[in-house]
Amino acid sequence: MRKMRAEIIAVGTELLLGQIANTNAQFLSQKLAEIGVGVYFHTVVGDNTERLLQVIRLASGRSDLVIFTGGLGPTQDDLTKETLAGHVGIGLETNPEAMERIEKFFSQRGIVMTENNRKQALVLSGSHVFSNDFGMAPGMAIRHDSSAFVLLPGPPSELYPMVENYVMPYLTDLLPEKQVFHSQVLRFYGIGESALEEKLLDLIEKQDNPTIAPYAKEFEVTLRITARAATVEEGEDLILPVEKEILSRVGQYMYGMGENSSLHDVLVSRLKKSNETIACAESCTGGAIASLITSVPGSSQVFRGGVVCYTNEVKNQLLEVPDSILQTDGAVSEKTAQLLAEHVREKLGATYGISVTGVAGPDPSEGKPVGLVYVGIATEGMPTVVKELRLAGRRQAIVGRAAKYALFYALQMQKER
Repeated sequence: MRKMRAEIIAVGTELLLGQIANTNAQFLSQKLAEIGVGVYFHTVVGDNTERLLQVIRLASGRSDLVIFTGGLGPTQDDLTKETLAGHVGIGLETNPEAMERIEKFFSQRGIVMTENNRKQALVLSGSHVFSNDFGMAPGMAIRHDSSAFVLLPGPPSELYPMVENYVMPYLTDLLPEKQVFHSQVLRFYGIGESALEEKLLDLIEKQDNPTIAPYAKEFEVTLRITARAATVEEGEDLILPVEKEILSRVGQYMYGMGENSSLHDVLVSRLKKSNETIACAESCTGGAIASLITSVPGSSQVFRGGVVCYTNEVKNQLLEVPDSILQTDGAVSEKTAQLLAEHVREKLGATYGISVTGVAGPDPSEGKPVGLVYVGIATEGMPTVVKELRLAGRRQAIVGRAAKYALFYALQMQKER
């Protein structure tokens, strides 16, 4: 049976002007892939009735599922449901639940509701309505001829939970074959997307069931393995041998599993389980490592503290890196990174000490190139490890990558200890 073909239409002139990024399309494509629906087209159109109508006509002729984002608000340039209603030849009606939610929103805040806000409660007559738990305009879905149309609000804070809670179950029921789509997410660091793909190319090229989808995000690479099966258990059985083969090739770069795991989440979780602690000495990262760690709830159980040792005086006076080392080897050096990691661990009484010192740019320092970074990882009873990195990109990219490398190397040492 032919795979369902989907298309995503983002409505909003602000998208065309580059004022906001179209993150909704990325999110929706990922969610649709989880249930085996292929997205064949992404379209962005401005707030113009005629151009939107042209896009709708084109999408109706080539896609089984058309998902709109945006254009459901109260203003005159919010045109999505009105334009689609004209195309399919049906009217709009007020949804009582949505109207009640809108009126309650204004009354609770003591604000007079303007008449145009009533427009947000309008839905396509006879449509399936999706509740908006975090906003006012509901979503909706309707079938017409051979296509299904789904209309969603534009703000990601409203769209994401609506999709997770209401739209995905609705779409699953539309599938011609009732199957379970079960996924495993593997998360990697220290290897680029192209390098990872090259090592797994034969698996990716022959994929059918399960499928393997790599994608990069925030300096990391994620692999999603998705199986179609009659039950979750059968899906897991299909995924397991593929997962084992992947890990036999690139397992040294994998740091965690799961949709919402991150380097700092995984590190904090593992340190909690082993009753261990960590401290950091940061030069070029300027506190980025500490910020990532402390963003995790409960990190106070494992994070002893950090020192932003941005100047040589602080490196010397607080963390006791000798002037002779700073003069000969330099602040950006293997020896300095080693001593910073060892001394911050000792002074703050942590199981692990991590340090980062380098040249984030935009200009070289100490005659050393932009992107040269040293990461030190120290713990009692093991030799201190210092990693040399040659990072590319602008200043913030170098800082971000260096901070995450430090977390990754700390995870590696924690595994080996």
